[in-house]
Amino acid sequence: MKALAISGSARARGNTHLLLEKALEPIAAAGIEVQLVGLHNKTILPCTACRKCAEDKGHCILGDDFEEIYAQMVAADALLLGSPVYFGSASPNIMALLDRAGYVAYNGDANPFRRKVGAALVVARRAGVNFTLAQLQFFFSILNMVVPGSTYWPVAYGREKGEVASDAEGMRTAEELGRNVAWLLAKLRD
Repeated sequence: MKALAISGSARARGNTHLLLEKALEPIAAAGIEVQLVGLHNKTILPCTACRKCAEDKGHCILGDDFEEIYAQMVAADALLLGSPVYFGSASPNIMALLDRAGYVAYNGDANPFRRKVGAALVVARRAGVNFTLAQLQFFFSILNMVVPGSTYWPVAYGREKGEVASDAEGMRTAEELGRNVAWLLAKLRD
């Protein structure tokens, strides 16, 4: 089994990356393969609604890094999506990825995300976490994925790089979410 975490932050190894790493720790400890991909050095164009993915089942024609990441998403058993809050919502990087992944999945022969595990984590300086968390979780819901909970909303606070590590409750919540992802993957494997 494999869990793929995707950081929608424009910062390399920033707060979103750290929070996702914390969630991946118990998943890796459970013997599940983990991978963390950052979008900071990827080009993901927004969906143009050209509907070519309906003609070329399961593929997008835009020439960027989408296809590589989409293939990793499809191959994973669990997706952990992380985003910083940008003016009250998820980063444009991750939303471009999710919009296109949703269209391509819907226009393929079968939904490749059906009954996979999905978990979202959000980092903010101050506000916007609830809406951003909902944005990410809507992706899981519309694609028929299974979403585990945690001890609180999986959010943490920090602005400057590395600051999120000081949010003890946020880090514990991310770790518990990771434990629940690992538990759920084990149940689905049975």
